[in-house]
Amino acid sequence: MSTPAADPVGDPLDASLDDPLARERSHLASSRSALRAMREDVESLDIKDVSANWVNAEVLARQIDERIKALADLSDTPLFFGRLNYLHAPGAEQAEGAGGEQFYIGRRHVHDGDGDPMVIDWRAPVSQPFYRASKKDPQDISLRRRFGYTGGDLTAYEDEHLMDPAEAAATSKLLQQEIERPRVGPMRDIVATIQPEQDEIVRSGLGGTVCVQGGPGTGKTAVGLHRVAYLLYAHRERLARTGTLVIGPNKSFLHYIEQVLPALGELTVRQGTVDDLVAHVEVRGTDEAPAAVIKGDARMAEVLRRAVYSHVSIPAEPVMVVRGSRRWRVPAYELEDIVRELLDRDIRYGAAREALPQRIAHAVLVQMERSGEAPDDRVQDAVARNAAVKAAVKAVWPPVEPEKLVLRLLTDADFLAAHADGILDEDEQKTILWSQPGPGKRAVRSVKAAKWSAADAVLIDEATDIVQRTHSLGHVVLDEAQDLSPMQYRAVGRRCTTGSATVLGDLAQGTTPWATRSWDEALAHLGKSDGVIEELTAGFRVPTDVITYASRLLPHIAPGLTPVASVRENPGFFDLRETGGTAEVVAACEELLRNEGSTGLIAADARVPELAEALTAAGIGYIDPGEETTVDTRLTLVPASLAKGLEYDYVVLDEPQAVVDGEPDERTGLRRLYVSLTRAVSGLIVTHAAPLPPQLA
Repeated sequence: MSTPAADPVGDPLDASLDDPLARERSHLASSRSALRAMREDVESLDIKDVSANWVNAEVLARQIDERIKALADLSDTPLFFGRLNYLHAPGAEQAEGAGGEQFYIGRRHVHDGDGDPMVIDWRAPVSQPFYRASKKDPQDISLRRRFGYTGGDLTAYEDEHLMDPAEAAATSKLLQQEIERPRVGPMRDIVATIQPEQDEIVRSGLGGTVCVQGGPGTGKTAVGLHRVAYLLYAHRERLARTGTLVIGPNKSFLHYIEQVLPALGELTVRQGTVDDLVAHVEVRGTDEAPAAVIKGDARMAEVLRRAVYSHVSIPAEPVMVVRGSRRWRVPAYELEDIVRELLDRDIRYGAAREALPQRIAHAVLVQMERSGEAPDDRVQDAVARNAAVKAAVKAVWPPVEPEKLVLRLLTDADFLAAHADGILDEDEQKTILWSQPGPGKRAVRSVKAAKWSAADAVLIDEATDIVQRTHSLGHVVLDEAQDLSPMQYRAVGRRCTTGSATVLGDLAQGTTPWATRSWDEALAHLGKSDGVIEELTAGFRVPTDVITYASRLLPHIAPGLTPVASVRENPGFFDLRETGGTAEVVAACEELLRNEGSTGLIAADARVPELAEALTAAGIGYIDPGEETTVDTRLTLVPASLAKGLEYDYVVLDEPQAVVDGEPDERTGLRRLYVSLTRAVSGLIVTHAAPLPPQLA
């Protein structure tokens, strides 16, 4: 592999075109001009005379606006990052090329005025060898060229001759530089550095669910986001109809990743948390861990199902329908048959309730036909709306309000016992029942007055789905999934019953009392038991010395997992420092801020106020997690509970034992510590006045 070419002095467009770098920079300038022309073509579209109604005109205008945004040329983002030289013409399905032709690989497709491609979208089939080709399997590629950039300026290139047996395979210097490049602000895309094992996951089909187990720094979040971008490219029309959703653990995390898909030209993907999905009620309360664990147990789904269907009663009286001078009687036994048939069909409670009056009306129509009448569908609808039929339906299959149902389960011990019999034992039932008010205080009877917890909201969502089917999306990405309860998995699964999912997580980073025990179990709760589990073990982001130190915890928190093996050439900076107080922690932050890139000060939640005061007293500005996209400050003060999923070039981790002690049990605390130790991309300083946890010895 050739070494990167240096940046020539002077304007590249004035340089001799015999200079390869000058030619590449000339192509970059031409491609930018072509992209600008594409955007101007869209901007010039006149839809004032479009012969459509105002709704269609609004939709078209929005689509044009999104297209203009997708064609934006970001000055600090390379328009292309690689080039492929094919030996022969790509296959028929890749008919954009011809033998010996070269393709520039970038974030989006760019064509000239004649429609000829100047940059090929990284997701196109013809681009795949950029990520997959190797000396052992060159995939008809004679040369793979990578480009180095400073800001938006092309400054270097590096060639790999895949068909040349005399050239030994070597690690790409530009690839390493891009992986290790300092960053400030939100998460960046990895489109220029996707590795073969990552690319296989990214390009897996829409029809299947993929679960990615990946340790810190393996790129699982980026892989999930790039998979969304690929699926939108390969199945745009279908996903435009059904929708896509990215689910993260909290708002700070979502702010951190929110620029990745727009940078790849995808602007329509929704994002949110599980709490957002189930926001049927205002969450104002919290649960003790034992109650939250039981409420999150999958057994609660059967308790709720029983409670909902307990409202159905077997008819004891006939229905008498009067039409004109005639009376039509549907006997109780026939009504019972109708009700039992609907129960046996196992359809949604609400759908069955809507079908019941039509079934009763049909029974009346059969009698009409036997008497010589010829009723049609309008007569059946009229009978279904008859007051006697409505009254029978209300008595036999009454409406159920999910919020009121869950409130009754949590406040009425007898009602809970009746429907949890054989599912939850007496102690478990007592654990989830709301405490009864003391003397002179009234019990909670109103949905609005109830102090719902996050786990209660998930129960309401489950009950809502039993009554009425939840809308399903085409694809859902679920990140940091290891922290979800079985009931939360079910809530997410309802959003992709007719679609697929990408599940991302690390069992070693589960920090909730109900954390996932195995991915097979998680996929079963999600309703995707046939999902494929992939494991990423190559660490591209966390330095060798840091991940080696953090991996000392794995035997204690996840003994079955393969430790991450860092593939970075730079071992990174790692230091353990015994301190005498917060002044030395602040000094460590000042030291790291002298480097290029971002710095995170991670500490147990309880210690954050003290550290904030110390930073302010020292005149050091800082921001909170999630503000990286809006505030130009390089130091973030991170409570350990919010560190998951975030990355910083440099990290100061304050008092590891305090991080452990801040959790309800040691195992969870050690997992929280593992998360906190692995947020650094270039260097880590661990400061402590108290002894370190013995598991790190």
